[in-house]
Amino acid sequence: MYQKEFENLLRTTPPRAILLYGENPYLIASYLQHYINITDARESMMTQYYEEYHFESAKNYLSQSSLFGGVNLLIIKSSKKIPKKELDKLIELVQKSPDNYLLLEYQGTPKDAKSLQNSFSPKKGANWVRLFEPNIRESIALLQQKAQSLNMQIDHYALQHLLLLLNNDLSLCANELNKLAILESEVTSKDIDRLVYSTAPLAVEQLLVELFEKKPIIETLSRLIELGVDAYAILRSTQFFVNQLFLFHAYMKLHGTINSKEILGYQLPKPIENQKAQLALRVKSQTLLKIFEHLLAVELQIKNSSSSNKEFLLYGAFVKLQGLLN
Repeated sequence: MYQKEFENLLRTTPPRAILLYGENPYLIASYLQHYINITDARESMMTQYYEEYHFESAKNYLSQSSLFGGVNLLIIKSSKKIPKKELDKLIELVQKSPDNYLLLEYQGTPKDAKSLQNSFSPKKGANWVRLFEPNIRESIALLQQKAQSLNMQIDHYALQHLLLLLNNDLSLCANELNKLAILESEVTSKDIDRLVYSTAPLAVEQLLVELFEKKPIIETLSRLIELGVDAYAILRSTQFFVNQLFLFHAYMKLHGTINSKEILGYQLPKPIENQKAQLALRVKSQTLLKIFEHLLAVELQIKNSSSSNKEFLLYGAFVKLQGLLN
């Protein structure tokens, strides 16, 4: 089921067991909050997040009558698939009582989520919905709804500027709107520049990961430049990133394992450590040398060029980097 169908269903007969998944965590969180609001189950609900999932506890919760005669609302968030027998049993318990609800937010891959859909059949009073990453128009519409709920005065262009500044992260944007609402006056782009911290450094990292994963990068690069990130700063970050990959590459060739503390002098979070290692393994030593030489040549060009040419040189540099990696 897609978003529009699901929203129509919410207005008429909300499913009492629902599977939510996809690439729009902001909207998923909004729907979870909607269920909490309509069931008035904030005090009596049970949440099981990630490693907390425990089938017997979940089953016992849905098997009992609600304390105070209210609703049993069970919310499970998991990146691992719940065994089908357990899931079917929980949905069966939801069917047995009109006061029971089950919301499963699955954070694994959409491919894996498909196997869970069979359990959430409409015949069982259940359903599923996949939520895709919103485009800029959809994101602005969602933020306009948020602003209206806060009685904020903020126009389309200011919201677009906020999205750009926060790398199209709707959850971050919504949090910033909560803070900006304290101003109790019309919020402008200047207010946003003054009061909102940019996620540009994170966007640079994203750009470089996408580059080495051989994904399209021009849109991300353009967004960084629109944010006002200096071309030379992006180039220096690229040199630093490539140097780290070289260190990972060399260490793994020597030792056959990874240890970011020994490689960099400090411990990276495990997912980032694994990501750096995977990227380093994709690139040959000769290619890394060519990339180093290319970045040094571009650095000299940017240093000796006028400010109006720096952006063009940067675009050209990344286009050639893509060619070297391909």
